[in-house]
Amino acid sequence: MKIFIPKQHGAWAMLVIPFFLGMVGGGADVKHIPLFLGWLFLYLATFPVMMLVKKKNIAYYRKWVAIYGMISILFLLIVVWAVPMLILFGFSLVPFFLVNLFYAKKNHDRAFVNDIVAIIVFSVGGLASYWVGEGRLDGWAWFIFIQSILFFMGSAFYVKSMIREKNNKQFKYCSWGYHLILPFLAVMLGAGWAVFGFIPSSLRAWFFYGKKLSIMKIGIYELVNSSIFLIVMSIFLISM
Repeated sequence: MKIFIPKQHGAWAMLVIPFFLGMVGGGADVKHIPLFLGWLFLYLATFPVMMLVKKKNIAYYRKWVAIYGMISILFLLIVVWAVPMLILFGFSLVPFFLVNLFYAKKNHDRAFVNDIVAIIVFSVGGLASYWVGEGRLDGWAWFIFIQSILFFMGSAFYVKSMIREKNNKQFKYCSWGYHLILPFLAVMLGAGWAVFGFIPSSLRAWFFYGKKLSIMKIGIYELVNSSIFLIVMSIFLISM
C-alpha cells in the first residue's frame, strides 16, 4: 500500500519550526516525543478530511483519515494523560479548523485568509510544545507564537507573489510593503537581535520577485530561509 503524503511542502516548515522553538524556549521533555508524533499525524489526517469535504475519491481519503486519525489519537492520548491541560489547546483549534473546512468546501484552499488561519494553527503547536516543557504560558511562549506568525505570513506573501499572484501588481506591493515593515514589527514585538532571522525574508521578497524561478527552486530557497529563522531564533531563546 502506497503511503499517502500531502503535497503541501511549505506546511512542513510551519509544522516543525513553531513546535521546535516551543521546545527550545520551554525546555525539552520526553513528553515532546508523543506530542510531536500526535501533532504530525493530526496534520496528516486533516488533508484527507479536506478532500472528503470536496467529495473527492471518498473511499481512498476516508481510509487515510482513519489510519492517520487513529495513530494521532493514540499518541495524543499518551501526552494528554500526562498533561491534561493540552485538551484546551485542542479546543482552541476547532474554530480555525472550521474555517479551513469552509474554504475547502468552496474549493478556495489557496485563499490568503485560509493560509493565515493555517499559520495560526501551526503556531499554536508552538504554544502546546512550550507548555509541555515549562508548564505554563508566559511571555516567551507568546513571543514564539507571534514571531512564528510574522515569519510565515511573510512566506505566504512571498510564495503567492511568485506563483499564483505573480501577475497581480497589487499583491506584489502588499508583499513588498509587508516585508518592508516585517523587521520593525519583529523588533517592536521583542525580537531584539533575532531580527536578523527576518532580514533574508525581506531581501528575497524584493530581489527574487519577477525572476523566473521554478517551483522547486522557490521551495528550496524557502527551506533555507526557514532554516536561518529557526537557527537564529533558537540561539536567541537559548541566550535569554
